[in-house]
Amino acid sequence: MNLSPKKRKFVEFIKGYTNSNGYPPTFVEIMKGMNIKSLGTINWYVNTLEGEGVIKRLKGFNGKRSISILESKIKNTLPLLGIIKAGYPLEAIEDRQDIEVPSIYQGNDMYVLRVSGDSMQEDGIIDGDHVVVRSQDTAQSRQNVVAYLNGEATLKTYIKSKNSIELHPRNSLYSIINVLPSDDFSIGGVVVGLFRSYK
Repeated sequence: MNLSPKKRKFVEFIKGYTNSNGYPPTFVEIMKGMNIKSLGTINWYVNTLEGEGVIKRLKGFNGKRSISILESKIKNTLPLLGIIKAGYPLEAIEDRQDIEVPSIYQGNDMYVLRVSGDSMQEDGIIDGDHVVVRSQDTAQSRQNVVAYLNGEATLKTYIKSKNSIELHPRNSLYSIINVLPSDDFSIGGVVVGLFRSYK
């Protein structure tokens, strides 16, 4: 089940409250915690999510209603924005897709790219893999990054010293790229995860 951002926020509040307190919140506790002014709005979310099989209402403590999250019904997705190759422009996906990813990868600043090529294979990143990227314009030396160089996108290890920037492949068949002061260079994101589908 793919949830809208507002529904996901509602579910995440319930999960966070339950983890912190050891029991799920009541409607009133949700209303106060999420700064929602109407119990009717809470009731709509609960009825809708229950109908979608995401949550289940249970009889709680002292006769209060409480809510259980049905984790298996929730899919965590991120946008698949393109295919990244070694030394070629980023190939955009014509119709933006959402792809299911492990639940540890969440956030509006994250996206997924499919890897094409073998320039990073010694880091365990192989052709056909999906990398999870956190969008940011800075990186620490030795992080794997999505780099834009003179209009082309590439996935490489970012090496920065006092006087130079280098983009290192993780395959001895490929050359190190030296970034010159005259180059149009920027960082598009840092790789924070990888997953692979076996067919």
